[in-house]
Amino acid sequence: MQAKSNFPHPYFTSHPKWRWFVLGTVLVGATMSALDVSIVNVALPTLQGDFRVKLALIEWVAMAYMLTLTIFLPLFGRLADIFGRSRMYNTGFVVFTVGSALCGLANTAGFLIGARVLQAIGAGLLQANSVALITQAFPANERGRAIGIQGAVQAIAMSVGPFVGGLLISAVSWRAIFYVNVPIGIVGTFAALYVLPGAEKTHQRESIDYLGTALFATGLAFLVLAVNEGESHGWSSHLILAYFALAAVLLTAFIITEMRVRHPMIDLSLFKRYAFSAGNLTGMLSYYVLFAVLFLMPFYLEQVAGYTPALTGTILTPIPLAMAIVAPFAGHLSDRIGSRIMTTSGMMICAAATLLLVFLGGAPDRMVLILELVVLGIGMGLFTPPNNSAIMGSAPKERLGVAGGILNMMRALGLIFGVDISGVIFTSLEHGYLVAHGYAVQPLKGLPIAVREGAFLHGFAPVMVTLLVINIIAAILSVAKEDVLGPTDHAEPIDLM
Repeated sequence: MQAKSNFPHPYFTSHPKWRWFVLGTVLVGATMSALDVSIVNVALPTLQGDFRVKLALIEWVAMAYMLTLTIFLPLFGRLADIFGRSRMYNTGFVVFTVGSALCGLANTAGFLIGARVLQAIGAGLLQANSVALITQAFPANERGRAIGIQGAVQAIAMSVGPFVGGLLISAVSWRAIFYVNVPIGIVGTFAALYVLPGAEKTHQRESIDYLGTALFATGLAFLVLAVNEGESHGWSSHLILAYFALAAVLLTAFIITEMRVRHPMIDLSLFKRYAFSAGNLTGMLSYYVLFAVLFLMPFYLEQVAGYTPALTGTILTPIPLAMAIVAPFAGHLSDRIGSRIMTTSGMMICAAATLLLVFLGGAPDRMVLILELVVLGIGMGLFTPPNNSAIMGSAPKERLGVAGGILNMMRALGLIFGVDISGVIFTSLEHGYLVAHGYAVQPLKGLPIAVREGAFLHGFAPVMVTLLVINIIAAILSVAKEDVLGPTDHAEPIDLM
């Protein structure tokens, strides 16, 4: 049995409001890890100039972070189930803070990429355990609201990332976007030490599935690399085909391994629960839609509508803003009426938004366009907290860590696939239009305005149709779910000490 921590004191944790201090501490880590997904992108051109390296190398500053974060999330959740969620969360703060400081000190691109990997490990420890700690601290009738607040904070953090990054780079330097995490991380570390529950009691220490971990991480890494680099290398190239083949072999071997070991890295029996498997699948599909829109809309607004980058950023802000406003209310409402109605209606609203985007022309009405984006944000805000609450509610309490890791991994995969696959569909159709009209494939700015608009919309509208279909599929999967009783539904909140 693990020794209990002296912090926090039982007098405080027994107070009925202490769970809100737990939520506040979790939000610090969730904000930092979400902010760093988007804050670095704006610095890539500056980093390329300072380090004087090729763009293909500097892109790994962002790619290394996302890849590391994605492939290790289930492992970090599993480690939390074994060694204690608070302990892993505290470790995440320390690792993320040290990684941020090393990023700021980097004097070569290679050193920066390595530091970003360390930073991503810390972020993974934070993300994998955030929802699990919330689920552990809150009773079922408050879980949706708490997860909704977390979703709102994360949406705001990701949306302001580019703005904050640009401001810090202009006022100080690119190093400031990493150094700013250090004082926040230090505060978060002490808050986690004094607020989060002590080491959880474990009656039997389970072993770590090293083979399963290695197979899963490498297989998923090859899959992500194949999807991410398929367009640049060519989908039929030997390298990309090899990536896909290795991913298939390694992930198949992982499934076989997990079915045979006593203590698997991912308990596959979780996926026998429809609420868990359907919730994770629809969560991935929702992020696919969201980030496909966020990826393509800036190109549409600047290259077709003729808006400035500043105006483009302003027009896109209502999506995360609407999510942040709606999410806490959606979570609170789902605590009362269940998640099925909320998730289904959220996906149907997203479907309506993508349907409206299909009909965008070369000169959109600005207010109508903003309204359409607000509708998308409302749909995502209605869907995400109830869906996350249903996923965590369907997992047994001893598997909350790995459940939270899988949840965040699926969302990360939705982000990656949404950008890459939608980009491939769009580019293929756009190029096909240009060739059919007798133009060589070239940057759009060198083409006549009418041809440029026609080519872009020829690729854009079908992508929106695919997103419409994905939203409808997610809605159907959601309506088939039953509201289930989760680990905290049967009693008062779990004893945090």
